[in-house]
Amino acid sequence: MPRFELFGSAQCPHTQEMRDWLEFRRCEFVEYDVDADPVARRRMRELEGGQRNVPLLVENGKVVEVGWQGRSCIVEAE
Repeated sequence: MPRFELFGSAQCPHTQEMRDWLEFRRCEFVEYDVDADPVARRRMRELEGGQRNVPLLVENGKVVEVGWQGRSCIVEAE
């Protein structure tokens, strides 16, 4: 299983930037689109303490980065 999980949104340009960075570093990761996947959205909110900011990068089950270089997007609430 990849050690990184990327929670993001297709609408958020910062998600694309983080994805590009992970791919450039050749990191294995699984990506979840929280706009399309309500289960992933709930998990992201639990990990992030109820916030709704993407992208969210999780390493080995722990949040390591919220947003990309100080920028993020807010996704819709459930």
